[in-house]
Amino acid sequence: MPAAFGITSTVKDKRLVILFAALLVAPRPAGSAGGPDGLELKYVVIVSRHGVRSPTWDNARLNAYSAEPWPDWGVLPGNLTPHGRKLIQIMGAYYHEWLTRDGLLRSDGCDDAGRIHIRADRDERTLETGRAFAESLLAGRCRIDVQAETDGKADPLFSGAGTPDSDRALEAVRERLGENPQQLIGRYQAALDTLESIVRIKKEAAARVGVAPKGRWIELTGPFALGSTFSENLLLEYVDGMEGPDLGWGRLTREGLYRVLEIHALYADFMRRTPYLARARGSNLLSHILRSLEQAAAGRSVPGALGRPGDLLLVLVGHDTNLSNLSGMLGLSWNLTGYQPDDTPPGGAMIFSLWRERSSGQYSLRLRYVAQTLEQMRNSEPLSLTMPPEGQDLTLPGCNGTGCAWQVARQSLQRAIDPDFVEAGASERPTSR
Repeated sequence: MPAAFGITSTVKDKRLVILFAALLVAPRPAGSAGGPDGLELKYVVIVSRHGVRSPTWDNARLNAYSAEPWPDWGVLPGNLTPHGRKLIQIMGAYYHEWLTRDGLLRSDGCDDAGRIHIRADRDERTLETGRAFAESLLAGRCRIDVQAETDGKADPLFSGAGTPDSDRALEAVRERLGENPQQLIGRYQAALDTLESIVRIKKEAAARVGVAPKGRWIELTGPFALGSTFSENLLLEYVDGMEGPDLGWGRLTREGLYRVLEIHALYADFMRRTPYLARARGSNLLSHILRSLEQAAAGRSVPGALGRPGDLLLVLVGHDTNLSNLSGMLGLSWNLTGYQPDDTPPGGAMIFSLWRERSSGQYSLRLRYVAQTLEQMRNSEPLSLTMPPEGQDLTLPGCNGTGCAWQVARQSLQRAIDPDFVEAGASERPTSR
């Protein structure tokens, strides 16, 4: 803070500075309370990653690559941890406070329960995250069903619809890698060295950086795929609150974590945000989001929408892949404090909010990305409107500023969708779980 503000370095004053900064960045309420003048919030879509989970590889597989055993998480591979569930409940309570202040939800009672639609992918971690939201969005007083696939198949809403062309995918990534992909090793050598010093990898990945076929799809070769998995696992240890030897064998520092997450960010950028790959997996999801927004704006049933006309809130619980796909399709980017650019930590969410101008009845759309900070997750810190999660407003292509006229925003969303990867009936099969 500049000296002109007269701020000293006392603990008390530092707390005042933090509180003042939080007030500046917190989402603002509608109408006279300080939000967009003359606007009322009508509908919100929250696309959230699941909460903190255990590694998806079992320890036998992980230990084959490390000099020392990885920690025991106490849950099955890939499942939501108890700490992760608590963090989602904290986020759900924050969403309730925010949406109540903005006038979308009532502060008490269960009348809104039937106007909240939660849809989760069929994995345990996504289902349990959906249930944690259901328990906390209305302060645990009301029943909210969680919808999910029940036929044992992958849900195309989250896994994608249609059949991507692996040759096109290969070419798309190769084009971005450039003529000399090996230069990435030099550029990210500090991150790779830091990861090596923590994990002490004993089984090296292929040295050559590139992209190659893998079954019906493709994979990034070289050290970055393995490094992405390990750096994500170290992040999960940190935000789950592990300590001592369980936290990177006692070798993981906050600074080291930030450094190794460069590897994860690079992998996600190439394999999830490359436009063709993003559209192939994300078009079905974005199409249903768009149809749901259209239904809310029209006040009548729209094919492909999730939920019913008159709903207030749609919560979609998926994966970091889904968020990276959406950002890649729409050309969106964010940079939250403590994270690498475009990072998608557990519980992070992209929020689409539909606003109506009271005088004209015209609608506008706003986008925002939010996520708890690393310390908020590690310490299970309560959230509030004055101490919110990190967040950043996003601007759609063709829009000026954060608020975008609905017809312009609608066209921007529509242009990003590839109809070859949209399944119209994906919203009709799931039932309550």
